[in-house]
Amino acid sequence: MPNKRSGGGLSATQQAAKFLGVSVLSGAVLAGIALPAFGALGLAAKGSVESFDELPANLKTPPLSQRTTILDAKGSQIAQVYSRDRTVVDLKNVSPYMQKAIVAIEDSRFYQHGAIDLKGVLRALNKNVQSSGVSQGASTLTQQYVKNVFVEEAGDDPTKVAQATQQTIGRKIKELKYAIQVEEELGKKKILENYLNITFFGEQAYGVEAASQRYFSKHAKDLTLPQAALLAGIVQSPSRYDPVNDATEATKRRNTVLQRMAEVGDISEAEAAKAQKTPLGLKVTQPKNGCITAVRGASFFCKYVERVFLSDPVFGKTKEARAKLWNQGGLTIRTTLDPQSQKSVQDSLKKHVYKSDKVAAAATLVEPGTGKILGMGQSKPYGYGKNETEYNYSVNASMGGSNFGFPTGSTFKPFVAAAAIEEGRPANQTYSAPYEMQYPATVQTCSGSPWRNDGGYKLENESESEKGPYDLQTAMAKSVNTYFVQMLADIGMCPVVKMTNALGVVQGNGDKVPEVPSSMTLGSTGLSPLTMASAYAAFASRGMYCTPIAIESIAQTVNGKKKSLEVPKSTCSRAMSEKTADTINTLLSGVIDSGTGQQAGLSGRANAGKTGTTDSRKNAWFVGYTPNLSGAVWVGSATQKVQMTNIYIGGVYHPQVYGGDTPGPIWRDAMNGALENKDAPNFNIVSIPRSNQDRGDDNDDNGDDNNNGNDGGNNGFIGGLFDGGTSNGTSTDGGSSSTGGDTSTDFGNLFQGNGNGNGNGGGRG
Repeated sequence: MPNKRSGGGLSATQQAAKFLGVSVLSGAVLAGIALPAFGALGLAAKGSVESFDELPANLKTPPLSQRTTILDAKGSQIAQVYSRDRTVVDLKNVSPYMQKAIVAIEDSRFYQHGAIDLKGVLRALNKNVQSSGVSQGASTLTQQYVKNVFVEEAGDDPTKVAQATQQTIGRKIKELKYAIQVEEELGKKKILENYLNITFFGEQAYGVEAASQRYFSKHAKDLTLPQAALLAGIVQSPSRYDPVNDATEATKRRNTVLQRMAEVGDISEAEAAKAQKTPLGLKVTQPKNGCITAVRGASFFCKYVERVFLSDPVFGKTKEARAKLWNQGGLTIRTTLDPQSQKSVQDSLKKHVYKSDKVAAAATLVEPGTGKILGMGQSKPYGYGKNETEYNYSVNASMGGSNFGFPTGSTFKPFVAAAAIEEGRPANQTYSAPYEMQYPATVQTCSGSPWRNDGGYKLENESESEKGPYDLQTAMAKSVNTYFVQMLADIGMCPVVKMTNALGVVQGNGDKVPEVPSSMTLGSTGLSPLTMASAYAAFASRGMYCTPIAIESIAQTVNGKKKSLEVPKSTCSRAMSEKTADTINTLLSGVIDSGTGQQAGLSGRANAGKTGTTDSRKNAWFVGYTPNLSGAVWVGSATQKVQMTNIYIGGVYHPQVYGGDTPGPIWRDAMNGALENKDAPNFNIVSIPRSNQDRGDDNDDNGDDNNNGNDGGNNGFIGGLFDGGTSNGTSTDGGSSSTGGDTSTDFGNLFQGNGNGNGNGGGRG
């Protein structure tokens, strides 16, 4: 007498048989075969038919996620990134052994049956009833392909992946209907091709081409019989049969596949026996995924490219849309990175700053007139270990950089000079420029409400010998603090705001430069090297500012077809007149010829630039350019805790670090290498009459003027002007940092805590 379920009704076998009959009639065989017990199959015939008919008619197959390849401007590979390592190939590029092996072990009757293998279903039912569980499944290769489509569509969402793989009748019915559609539309060869490209082979390899490269370092079309059998065997359980971690289990599984191939007549018994005696012969290629694998130190640039893609609306209106496109991959991204410039940047950084030094250095090169980023690197490599970092010191926080950028010191002064010249001030403007002075009582702002020096804050020059009167040319060469504060008081802050806005100058956190004298003259506000290099490039291009770009073109491969994607374009606009730019170029050429930047000078070509050193010597800069290349170099402590006095950098002892003696030579060597065998155009130098009032002192006291006045500390000039300006120290010479600056943790409020630039006092030369 048949066994009945508790509570009455048909036995498990009768339920299965009834469901099988309905499934055959409706074309939906197999639902529930892989379930743990037939007692779970309480599904009425009418209900199964209705559920089947209610399913959507067409299977939506998402484009398979693939590798994205990032190239430099010359077409050489920088890195490959992917969410799933996959390279889609045509069936003709898959070894015949591989095609036969996967069919033999996964669905030996693949070419004889339709979407459903009735013989396989009956065989599985019989086996499973005998074992009172699941000892055998009956999913066809087509059904397995459909399931993999569901998994691919789920992406990395664990909930969706669980839904796509859960052992339920509903999912099985869904698979069956779509399998029928796929069989009708694609045909056997295309189904096999799709299956081989979509399925997971373990070790991060999706698809047969990636698997072949991972385990044997060869293309899928070149797989031998034993190699093909090994890969085919992995599919059932990639973790269990992983040949890298368990060669014994993998060998057993490979031999099972070979035996099955002999049983179905794909190979002879002799061939199977010979192949079974063959060693696995692995030649494993380790996965190289992500920007951490980038060549020529371009990891930080690579991550910048990724961030541009994920943030720019040109690649999708929403963050989710852009992320989906990035993860889908199949992209070939040609970037602006010039391999010669990139190598030169990295060579110079490696020469002058060791990764184990207490401080770090970052350098960025930009092409004037185009905005193209040609080189980007830093002394501490990309990574997560000792003396490594994942933060890109060259860019703003939104692109993976410092929370606030780094105070720029006197490299900000050319912006003030450009604003003054645009306002009509003469190029030989003279101010008294005493050694020490109080900040002006008031300075006009753009808001109409003037800034007031209510605290009687003072500033001073680097040495007592630096006292005016000076004209602009001498003041720029010597980087005289008091001169530029007097110039700011003369023209007001609004012209400087207008100029910095036109030059794309924003703080590292994206905010505008605050309207206070130390920020607007002495560079107390944090900026990034990319921002500075791009701004100075406008001087080189005679007043045309171009927004920085990193991507030249993108091609995407989808279903074997390539299409071009729109990419962000540089926007160029006039920031100042040609005359103003020519005047600045003349002034900054003098900085290198006879001023604070002599150690940075290039030989044999026109060049100009400016040094900068900030309070307590926590930051040193050199920003300079030729008519065809602009570069910025920063040296300092990312957490702003290191004062660069009595310090070894790159094996060289420095009693005191200046912008000219440490970042200057880095800039010089990086530029020399980048410009080797390149054109050497000249600036449009203008004649600047010298003022009779200029003292013209030759004693520049090493050039860099350190503003050691009382405006440096957070309790002084700057500390009272910004939120978060609470002092963490008692120094009045700029030694204290803003709140969080010296108390930040390595991965908490890294890079000057919560107030970089808002409490670092006046800039130095």
